Amino acid sequence: MNLVLWHGYLLAGTGSNIYTQHVAGAWGRLGHDVRVLCQEPHPELFPLGPRVRIIRPEAGPLLPTFVLDRYQGIEARLVGDFSDAELERYLDLNASALAAELEREPADLVLANHAIMGGPVAQRACATSETPYAVKLHGSELEYAIRGSRRLTELARGPLDSAHAVFAGSQHIVDVTRELLGDGPYLDRIAIVPPGVDVDAFRPDGGSLPVLFELLRSDRPGAHPERHPDADAADRLEQAGPFILYFGKLLRQKGVHLLLDAWRRLSPRHPDTSLVVVGFGSDRAWLESLAGERVIFTGAMDHAQLQQLVPCAELVVVPSVLPEAFGMVAAEAASCGLMTVVSDHSGLAEVAAGLGPASRTFDGSVDDLERAIGEILDMPAADRKTIGLLGRERVCARWSWERIADSLISGTLPTRLR
Repeated sequence: MNLVLWHGYLLAGTGSNIYTQHVAGAWGRLGHDVRVLCQEPHPELFPLGPRVRIIRPEAGPLLPTFVLDRYQGIEARLVGDFSDAELERYLDLNASALAAELEREPADLVLANHAIMGGPVAQRACATSETPYAVKLHGSELEYAIRGSRRLTELARGPLDSAHAVFAGSQHIVDVTRELLGDGPYLDRIAIVPPGVDVDAFRPDGGSLPVLFELLRSDRPGAHPERHPDADAADRLEQAGPFILYFGKLLRQKGVHLLLDAWRRLSPRHPDTSLVVVGFGSDRAWLESLAGERVIFTGAMDHAQLQQLVPCAELVVVPSVLPEAFGMVAAEAASCGLMTVVSDHSGLAEVAAGLGPASRTFDGSVDDLERAIGEILDMPAADRKTIGLLGRERVCARWSWERIADSLISGTLPTRLR
């Protein structure tokens, strides 16, 4: 098949960027011809295979985002702060670029990321050629943009109703979409297809602290140093010993403060173990002020660095306070054969259910988080490993990228699209 994936952002860093990169690569490996329209300024850094082409349409100078971030050569602004004229200009530029691609080379399907702006872009661009399109929902646009905005709700609703398929990463996302947009034709075409995991990169035998230290010491901050590891991250990690791990954004809604409180209580019972906190975000300084003994903040790490770090941990904790579309961090950790502790809500609870005994949940309180982490740390290491490998088997069976990418085409779209 000839497939087009429209994505308004880059190909690295955040969840939907990683999603786009991996779906495109998996489609190519499955034998499809793929074009990715996105704002990645360095496509040469993403060798997704000979069947995948990365195209950067003119979209500037403004980029609508759900959380403020910085992008090379583009001014990011919250989509809710765009004027009607600015939204229309962005929509026209991207829809025109996508329509021109479809005219130059017809496609069997367009998959657009995000209800906004992917849905409106695909609806307008595909109208003339009658190319079928699908929309992949992500939690970010629902919680950080559409919720509370009548204008953005109306902008999102029409394109979903006319889409040939709508994909959600979890039942939680289906429920939130229905809550915010109401009932409509899109509900008859919505399917749950979770994000995937790179099970070849995140694997039990894939980690090496010496390799990680070499990567960390060779990392040189560029334009956005907060997205790189701290200059002395390797030196501090060398002193860590056995460690439990958090990796993700350093924001209050991610629940890192709960983990720090729980670890302050647990650490006296585990004097040889450290807590390692990986990531960047606006709340880092506040979180560091809450840290007790044997807590190591490293700054951000890229996927290559995380692939060396994660398998070396004792367990991974995902303590998010606010709902998550899907527990990608937990799934990646489980792919490394690790047990996980996650919040008992939203997509995280769904991932925990999929992992079975390899995951523990907590009710959102520090007391229960302390209990869940303590239960795993108190287990014999051999038992943790055995249970963790069972989780790895479940990840491979459910969430490999090839399986997920194929599900976006076969078995979920109407028969005429297969």
